[in-house]
Amino acid sequence: MSCRELTRPAWRRAAALLAMLAAALISGAAAHDIPADVRINAFIRPAGDKLELLIRVPLAAMIEAEFPTHGPGYLDLSRADEALRGAVKLYLIDNITITESDVPLPAPRIAAVRVSLASDRSFTSYENARAHVAGPRLGDDLDLIWNQQLLDVLLEYPIRSDQSAFAVHPRVDRFGRNVSTALRFLPPGGAVRAFEFTGDPGLVHLDPRWHQAALRFVVSGFWHILEGADHLLFLLCLVIPIRRLRPLVIIVTAFTVGHSISLMASAFGFVPDALWFPPLVETLIAVTIVLMALENILNAAGGEVGGDVVRRWIVAFAFGIVHGFGFSFALRETLQFAGDHLLTALFGFNLGVEIGQLAALVVLVPALALFFRFVIAERLGIIVLSALVAHTAWHWMLDRGSELAKFPLPTLDAAFLASLMRGMLAVLILVAAVWVVNGWLVRRMLTQGGKTGDP
Repeated sequence: MSCRELTRPAWRRAAALLAMLAAALISGAAAHDIPADVRINAFIRPAGDKLELLIRVPLAAMIEAEFPTHGPGYLDLSRADEALRGAVKLYLIDNITITESDVPLPAPRIAAVRVSLASDRSFTSYENARAHVAGPRLGDDLDLIWNQQLLDVLLEYPIRSDQSAFAVHPRVDRFGRNVSTALRFLPPGGAVRAFEFTGDPGLVHLDPRWHQAALRFVVSGFWHILEGADHLLFLLCLVIPIRRLRPLVIIVTAFTVGHSISLMASAFGFVPDALWFPPLVETLIAVTIVLMALENILNAAGGEVGGDVVRRWIVAFAFGIVHGFGFSFALRETLQFAGDHLLTALFGFNLGVEIGQLAALVVLVPALALFFRFVIAERLGIIVLSALVAHTAWHWMLDRGSELAKFPLPTLDAAFLASLMRGMLAVLILVAAVWVVNGWLVRRMLTQGGKTGDP
């Protein structure tokens, strides 16, 4: 017998072991895959000297917990209590912080924990959910696949008073690729406050004071303008040909007033609540960038570097109205965190946007001045930079326009015509206001001896 024949069985055994190991790794990885969509339902209710957190989480989100199973992945309910409490500690208690008057509450007591069927609908109200969690458990003889069920938990936190200011920070974004949470706060003797958010929303004040709402929305507006590429490109178009302080103040203020008007209109419901409206606004935002960039190119090519400030502030105001509707889409989902302070939140968001714009201008103005001084001549630089901006915005316009084209044209019914008439009336009022302000601005510039294009 040859040496090759002697080693053949060993090779077969090694290949079989490798195949088994690969299969085990693949099945283990599949068993611990992060779920794509996770839905969490929760109630927070302070009463007397304790606060109850009633929460429902899919067991599939708790992939790091080891639950006792039998057969093809059936949950062994008779031996699962300790593992379920361990999962509550690992996933809920360690990841959810509740504060009372800005002081974190101590670790809660696990008052109740139970497994529920995926078809259970008891979390539609606090009363039903509370009765369900306190009710009889599922029978131990049921064959339930562990990652297809729900975990219902009642946590009790000690508090000083149910009249305190409470806040919660749910760090649940790691539970799945897309985690959505429906949270309802039940203050004593007050109306239920409903929150709906995805991922980690940060610290959520359940009944915010005015300064808390203002601070949250100032921060939100600041980061929205700095993280919005389209808004920054439009701001760049405004700054490229005009970098002197006084014209910039006039133009940026006009843009600010414009987007503040549309932002307020959106917050109070004076805009179409239709699926086609957001893609229309996003397309128009891209159009405003293209038009502003083309104006820069044409002016520079014609020898007009500074531009006509009077005409430009009107354009900035009109385009600001369009951008304000874009701001409103980001603001609409976060107004739930304003509590009873809607106007404060709107003012704070606008203030944050303005601070963000000023921060961008502080960087852009000196950077452009250095660029035009040491890298390229001003006229040629304006043309090159504006052409790059126009190229980028043109592709945005085409992409967003194709999305808009998927929506059918609005039906010409009475409701649409009424909305159209209200919109036209608002446009007429704005045109009249612009005419008055423009006349005042021109007279002021003339009395000071300045030129229209160079105040």
